[in-house]
Amino acid sequence: MWRATPLTLFPAMFPGPLGLSLAGDGLARGLWACDPYDIRLHGLGRHRTVDDTPAGGGAGMVMRADVLAAAIDAAAPAGDPRPRLLMSPRGRPLDQGRVRDLARGPGVVVLCGRFEGVDERVIAARDLEEVSLGDFVLSGGEVACLALLDACVRLLPGIMGKELSGEEESFEGGLLEYPHYTRPRDFEGREIPAVLLGGDHGRVAAWRRAEARRITGERRPDLLDRRG
Repeated sequence: MWRATPLTLFPAMFPGPLGLSLAGDGLARGLWACDPYDIRLHGLGRHRTVDDTPAGGGAGMVMRADVLAAAIDAAAPAGDPRPRLLMSPRGRPLDQGRVRDLARGPGVVVLCGRFEGVDERVIAARDLEEVSLGDFVLSGGEVACLALLDACVRLLPGIMGKELSGEEESFEGGLLEYPHYTRPRDFEGREIPAVLLGGDHGRVAAWRRAEARRITGERRPDLLDRRG
């Protein structure tokens, strides 16, 4: 079973929206598991402190290396084969290729940072892979973690109704997805392209490829550059 262990100060945030729809149905059927782990269990003193002031001064607080290491070791002890991730805006941008790799594995352990960040030493000491959703900053890693888990879970066997539905989506072929249409045939003067109504599957496939390339060129030319 594919198993996700988010390490967080707010375990009640999980599974959150992943307890609904396809992911939630898969969770209920035992196709994957979500076991959030409360970092504060390893907090120090009467108040379960998990952070301290930044060395060298500055605003905010930094999550302590000793507290985080203890939480990681408890949630994913030695021998746990799952990759250890840290949601961080300075990490490698998450892409569909990495999502597929993670979905093929045994699951993930995800550290959800808070405050100004985490002590650099625990990143090295526990071999954390920093992962970013984009060039923006969130209040904490939980929302980013939920997005990562959703991207992975939907690729697990038995989650999506049609296996092909995961093969013709944005980024799967290195392109953005082609446009979709359904009834009514005419919506406020805008008609479904005639090629999609003619029944010629070859022409439909060619149109979709061309549209995917056109949209990618307009909106994400960097993806075309990668394809060569």
